[in-house]
Parts: sequence; C-alpha cells; structure tokens
Amino acid sequence: MRSLTELEERLSRPRDGLVEDLRKLDGDLLILGAGGKLGPSLVRLALRGVAAAGTGARVIAVSRFSEPGLADALRSEGAEVIPADVADDAALAALPDAANVLFLVGAKFGTSGREYATWATNAYLPGRVAQRYAGSRLVALSTGNVYPLVPVASGGCTEDTPVDPVGEYAMSCLGRERVLTHFAYEHGTPTALIRLNYAVETRYGVLVDIARAVHAGEPVDLTTGHANIVWQGYANEVTLRALHHTGVPPFVLNVTGPETVSVRQAALDLGTRLGREVRFTGTESPSALLSNAQRCHGLFGYPDVPLAELLDFIADWVVEGLPLLGKPTHFQTRDGKF
Repeated sequence: MRSLTELEERLSRPRDGLVEDLRKLDGDLLILGAGGKLGPSLVRLALRGVAAAGTGARVIAVSRFSEPGLADALRSEGAEVIPADVADDAALAALPDAANVLFLVGAKFGTSGREYATWATNAYLPGRVAQRYAGSRLVALSTGNVYPLVPVASGGCTEDTPVDPVGEYAMSCLGRERVLTHFAYEHGTPTALIRLNYAVETRYGVLVDIARAVHAGEPVDLTTGHANIVWQGYANEVTLRALHHTGVPPFVLNVTGPETVSVRQAALDLGTRLGREVRFTGTESPSALLSNAQRCHGLFGYPDVPLAELLDFIADWVVEGLPLLGKPTHFQTRDGKF
C-alpha cells in the first residue's frame, strides 16, 4: 500500500456480509464523531455498503470537522454532512432523527490534568445522546481498557470477565457504558457497546508506533510486551453490522484480532521488512491489556487483513515516507495515565 488513495479504498471496501446486513437495515445512518480517527473511513464504508445494498439510506456524518477539507470530501462522496459540536445541547437537539445511530465520540489523550473534561465527554455526553435518540438503534464505541491487565498466556478477557479499569480514562469509559446501559433500560433503546482494542491502519496504531521506532533506529520498549491489534476496516465493518445485534440490556462485543501479538516479534518482522537492525529496551511484563474476540469472529468472521499483510502495508508506508497521523497509541502505558 503506497498511497492515501489506496489506503482509503481498502479501508472502505465492503464485504458481502456487510452489504447483506445493510440491505436488511431500515432507516438512515447517523454517525456522530465522523471526523475522528475511525470516523471518515467508517462513513466511506457505510456509503459504499449502502450503495451496494441499494437501499437509498442516507449516511449522515456529524462532527466539528476540524481537519481542513474533510467535510467537503465526505460530502462529495455522497454523505450528508452536518458540522456540529454534539456537546452543545442546542446543536444536538437540532440534528435530524435517525433510526440507526453510531456514537464514536470519545476523549483519551490529555486525560491527566483534565480529568473533568474526559468524564464530561466519555460519560456525561453519551447520556445526552441517548436521551436525544431514545428508541433508535444505538451502537457506541467503547474500549478494551475497561478490563484489567491479565496474564499474557490467558488468551485475554472475554465479555464475561469482570471489568476493572485502570486509571481515569478507563474509568470514564466504563462510565460511558454504565450511562448508556441506564438509558437503554430507561427508554427501551436497543444498544450495542463495542469494546475495541487497538485498531490499526498505515497511519497510526500499535504497529505504526513500533515501525516508526525501528525505522528511526530507536529502541523498542518491551515493558508491555504483548498487545491485540485489528485492521481498522474490519473494526468499522463490525461496528456497522452490530446494528443488527443491539438490545436491552446492551449487547457487549470485544473487537480485535485473533492473535496475542508479541511486540518483540512484530519489531523483528518490521526490521526485516524495513532493512533495519532492531534494538530493545525493557523486559516483557507477564501481564498486558488483552481481549478475547471469539464472539466477534464467530458472528462476523475473521479480519480480512491478517497480521502479516498489515506488517507489509505498514512497512511499505513507512519506507515511502508517507504521512502519519502523529497520534501514538501509548499502548505501553500500564498505569492508565494518558
């Protein structure tokens, strides 16, 4: 993968299962947080999926759209674009009704020192959205950070593992889940909570963090020696298809890849692809933030871009010097302070 055009096409390429699910879905799709890291590719995937399904459903993209040109680009591709700050009550009230709502808004980095703002975004705002769209199908992006660190050999937390978030960011995300669950019961709103654990594409993600360090000759930190990753296109597909699995109580789903990825091995594999010697620092801890996504894979199949192909994509991207988002994942963080 050697261009932004290739990346966007691959991220937004709908598989047959998504097209079939969109064909069976009634009503328009409203995507809140369409300008974030996942938002633009999810909007494009929805547009292509709806077009292939032939339903004529509108795809409505809502965001502050701080990235120059993004709103116009999505509008030109067929989305109904609404620049709005959903944290503003008047702006939220003015949004159109929709049968299907995808809530992608969240705050992670900059949590330390601004915990109050993080809680407002991650726990208070979801309640306002749930009240505005009471009765709609609601799929909300959550995170695997609501789980505790677990032994590397455990296979990761399942959806039945008791939550035990570490740090204020993770606690506020559990707050999001609790508030949305409250309003699901209060209003009978069918809801799904997507516990995503490290989406990856060529411009950001755990593998990009590792590749950037290897290419620059910097040591790769092994303190958190294992992680879960998943192709962002697959995460977007599952998020859309989860509209058919919403319920009361909310349907909870871990979304990640099938492997427990070794940071050491990923760095060595990237070093081979990049033609760089790999240096390490630290020692692998016996625990990590890990999720078991068997339920997801049983429902939706495995990711269509496997780990080896992701490594190829990212190595090509870094070698070509193509743009990165400059948003490190900080997956090494173990104290929950972001």
